[in-house]
Amino acid sequence: MAEREENAAQSRHGRLIAIVILIVVAFVVIAGVAVRWKASAALRAETYDLAVPTVSVIHPKLGAPETEIVLPGNIQAFNDSPIYARTDGYLKNWYADIGAHVKQGQLLAEIETPEVDQQLYQARADLNTAQANYNLSEITASRYQGLAQSDSVSKQDVDNAVGDFQAKKAIVASAQANVKHFEELQSFEKIYAPFDGVITARNTDIGHLIDSGSAGGTATELFHISSTKVLRVYVNVPQQDSPSAKPGLAADLTLEEFPGRRFPGKLVRTAKAIDPTSRTLLVEVDVENPDGTLLPGAYAEVHLKIPSGALAAIVPAGALIFRSQGLQVGIVENGNRAALKDVTLGRDFGADVEVVSGLTANDLVIVNPPDSLVSGETVRVAAPGENEGGANAP
Repeated sequence: MAEREENAAQSRHGRLIAIVILIVVAFVVIAGVAVRWKASAALRAETYDLAVPTVSVIHPKLGAPETEIVLPGNIQAFNDSPIYARTDGYLKNWYADIGAHVKQGQLLAEIETPEVDQQLYQARADLNTAQANYNLSEITASRYQGLAQSDSVSKQDVDNAVGDFQAKKAIVASAQANVKHFEELQSFEKIYAPFDGVITARNTDIGHLIDSGSAGGTATELFHISSTKVLRVYVNVPQQDSPSAKPGLAADLTLEEFPGRRFPGKLVRTAKAIDPTSRTLLVEVDVENPDGTLLPGAYAEVHLKIPSGALAAIVPAGALIFRSQGLQVGIVENGNRAALKDVTLGRDFGADVEVVSGLTANDLVIVNPPDSLVSGETVRVAAPGENEGGANAP
């Protein structure tokens, strides 16, 4: 009886061990299946993530309605003129040196012209002689015409007397013109300022021989004068901005020697023609300079405020896609669908570019799109701050 109970106990103990072993085996099998299921799910998720590009998107920024472009310009005097002598002689005196502010009509120098003076004296003496001969010829012609009425002289003698009178009259007119000519030359002994301005050069001194160049010599510039109350600045505007460069456009000048200071000006005229060599439009900007702060000949940067017309979109340069179809930008539609839009570029700002057509402010532009991106492709929009690696996020 005891032996039977012992065998029954051993049998129960064996079954218990078998059950435990089965449970352990089942647990191991279930755990292995679960691990494989999780690995398969992770693989499927990773495969989906790899198949769907993760992209980062932004809204385009709208450009300002007025854009400032900066161009190099050369400052020039409004009026700039060399001053030459109109008669030969020696410089007697000068009255204005470099940097002097002069008024229109102000005496700048005097020239001694002894040859012209003597020629004037001779011309006046010739005029007096011609005038005396003219008076005598007039009296003779008058007498002959009186005698002709009583047939005391022949008609031929009367015609000779009248003809001589007309010739003497012409000689007087010629002598008067000659005197006037030398008087004009003598008036050129004094040199006057042609307009208000500043003397920027004096190339003569007392006692210098003055050659007007009338005798075939080389004329020498005596002074150089510039009008600086208003200055001209000539600027070459790029062809793409030329339609907006119209008279009345506001402009500012900046110079390195005046940091932080701007000099206001206005575009007053254009060449109305594109230079075929540089593809630019020459424009003139006038700047008021009442105190003479700005100097002619200086280099300046001209800030032109160009109206933009229609508002343009500003996007990162990395958003552009260059393909055989042309320039495109990728956007996200309906939350997860990619679309490609043909765009037209405006100005290049370096890191950003201006898109003048093809985008709106409401478009979600893809930044750094993958090279394989096509229209209709499913994409995943990265959360703000999520690191995107172009096509896929790690």
